[in-house]
Amino acid sequence: MTDRLPHPVRSDARDNRARILEAARAVFGEEGLNAPMREVARQSGVGPATLYRHFPTKRELIVKTYAEQWRACHAAVRDALADSDPWHGLRSLIERICELHAHSRGFADAFMAAFPEAMDFDADRERTTRAVAELARRAQETGQLRPGFVVDDLALMLMAHRGVQNLPRPARLTASRRFAAYMIEAFRATPETGAPAPLPPAPRLPLAHSPSTR
Repeated sequence: MTDRLPHPVRSDARDNRARILEAARAVFGEEGLNAPMREVARQSGVGPATLYRHFPTKRELIVKTYAEQWRACHAAVRDALADSDPWHGLRSLIERICELHAHSRGFADAFMAAFPEAMDFDADRERTTRAVAELARRAQETGQLRPGFVVDDLALMLMAHRGVQNLPRPARLTASRRFAAYMIEAFRATPETGAPAPLPPAPRLPLAHSPSTR
């Protein structure tokens, strides 16, 4: 009987860890990385002591929460570099990164380093930046990417893309895809005629109230 006791404990610990990560994805995804740890504990159904036993720091929790998304980013960069058409590779990379950002406010914060204490990915970001710069160089050599493009331009556009998080959840992905299409046209050396193909309309955002007229 004694030999069997540790197994349920380990199982409970795994279940608690899984619930914490699921709650963290939900909380950070909606509220961003500034959401308090106590909210993660509340939504996961565990006490703060249990949460901190699994994840002693918020940084560690965030890194584990978004490990899968970072792997997806790495895969997107690798696929883009491997594309025989560099311009197509860059376009696909923009679309995939925007989609990842649209699904989670927290991941967008982490990716853009809006929460410096949270992420320990400086070397990782540097490698990614070098890879995107190489991809851009190849695309410029084909004449399809505008000559003046620099990697910082992509970072600026992704900062603006974070605004889609202010939309209701059902509208975010639609808005993100349209925004990505405009980004691609802005970076194209010779923009195509007309706007990107229309997408299903998103719910209108409420405008700020203007003074009423009598």
